Amino acid sequence: MHNEPADPAPPINLVDPGLYSHGDPFVQWSWLRANEPVYWHAPTELPGFWALTRYEDVRTAYRDAETFSSAQGILLRPDGHGADPGGGRTLALTDAPRHRQLRGLVDEWFAVRSVRALEHEMAEITRGIVDKALDQGSCDFVADVAARVPLYVICKMMGVPESDWEYLYDLTSQAFAAGDPLTRRFAHLNILGYFETLQAEKAVRPADDLVSVLATAVVDGERLSPDDVILNCDNLLVGGTENTRIAAAGGMLAFLGHPEQWRQLAADPALLPSAVEEVLRWTSTATHIMRTAVRTTEIHGKKIEVGDRVVFWLPSANRDETVFDAPDSFTITRKPNRHLALGFGEHFCLGGMLARVELRLLYGELLGRSVRVELDGTPKLLDSIVVNGPERLPVKLTAG
Repeated sequence: MHNEPADPAPPINLVDPGLYSHGDPFVQWSWLRANEPVYWHAPTELPGFWALTRYEDVRTAYRDAETFSSAQGILLRPDGHGADPGGGRTLALTDAPRHRQLRGLVDEWFAVRSVRALEHEMAEITRGIVDKALDQGSCDFVADVAARVPLYVICKMMGVPESDWEYLYDLTSQAFAAGDPLTRRFAHLNILGYFETLQAEKAVRPADDLVSVLATAVVDGERLSPDDVILNCDNLLVGGTENTRIAAAGGMLAFLGHPEQWRQLAADPALLPSAVEEVLRWTSTATHIMRTAVRTTEIHGKKIEVGDRVVFWLPSANRDETVFDAPDSFTITRKPNRHLALGFGEHFCLGGMLARVELRLLYGELLGRSVRVELDGTPKLLDSIVVNGPERLPVKLTAG
């Protein structure tokens, strides 16, 4: 059973970015789970939508791709911005059968066998990043550690020359962390421009990498258009870096706030797999995922019409008290831990295994070298309704 209804209701505004940087969204989510698990969120500068906050409702909707479509976009955006340009064209923004066709092109690269084969090189990348951070002493764990591990790894998989990794690191840092919208847009256009050039090169001289796979792919008897290749490259770069970066940093922030859990992990490194799962549940970095109803349905007596937006609030689902014991406790031994941080159903995160290995290698490297991590300033959380977690995490790293 869910909590007894809380009264009075808190003000509900899940689309205020400041709620995630300076407030406590869990107060609103907890009340909604107990009282209005299918809640009509009135329009603001963003369109109105149905908010789903319970685990089982989110899981069921994720699985029902015939009712809830991804092709109209998976994130809330102002109506004035028009349709998402990736709609119906990228892995994240397609429905069956095209989703399965696109996913089939790259699935093998993210399978357990392929990720395991890359693990030695991933470990070397991680070691080099930790070495550099230790040399600095004081650093921003987000920018100097957590952001670089997944970016360098996905760049390697995509066939980006190592000489260009820092260039893409600078662009992605501007595109996803800078406060100025013009700076973000300019950086994003440069990322697209980079992949326009790279995919053209790979189409002529393909190699053993993800960009070559896309640049030479044939779907329904036709080559993917250059624009589709570029959009999917951008999708892979973002998907392969952003959430892992924030999860890695958010996990470290959680360990700093729960030092007994870090000590327990140091004493028993065999707990790393379950610790990684708890980091993923606890951080739930994708704050919301949107679907659009393509047929009328009903959830808990609320009628959802064709064209209605339905938004899954993943951090809320992953704190659902009917599914997780003591959900507001960060516990690295938690089992079972069937969180939804990496999605569910057809759109389960393509890079889920990769993210798990990257987190395990990063924390394992720090633990294996007895690196002491201490706060060296005040963390700053992201001002965003799309992803949540640290924007900056100033730390001091000391070799053991």
